[in-house]
Amino acid sequence: MSVVLVVEDEGPIQELIKEYLSPLDVEIYQAFSGEEGVTLYRELLDKKKRPDVVVMDLKLPGIDGVETTRRIMAMDPKANVYGFTAYFGTEWSKELKEAGAKGVIARPVGFEGFRDIVKRILAGEEV
Repeated sequence: MSVVLVVEDEGPIQELIKEYLSPLDVEIYQAFSGEEGVTLYRELLDKKKRPDVVVMDLKLPGIDGVETTRRIMAMDPKANVYGFTAYFGTEWSKELKEAGAKGVIARPVGFEGFRDIVKRILAGEEV
């Protein structure tokens, strides 16, 4: 079973992500702030449940998705972080990649498109 960490501050978006990813046979962990995401990532590493993919929002309370990604990459340089944001074509999303994210998934792909992309990431395919 794959482990997915979702760092997203909006509850309804968290629920949609959970609903759409659940058919993929994944264990989903949810963080609602950047700080919580960093803490949860460390806890998962400690429990030998390294996330196979981290879904990162850019706009978060406290530290944003870029800084959250930097901190996760500092503790685990092999972390598999992907942004999932409406800010996909911006300088901000470019900063996310510079911080170590493997890519940015544009929110307009919709949740079915998002699920298909995550499925490919978990299968080790290029996206």
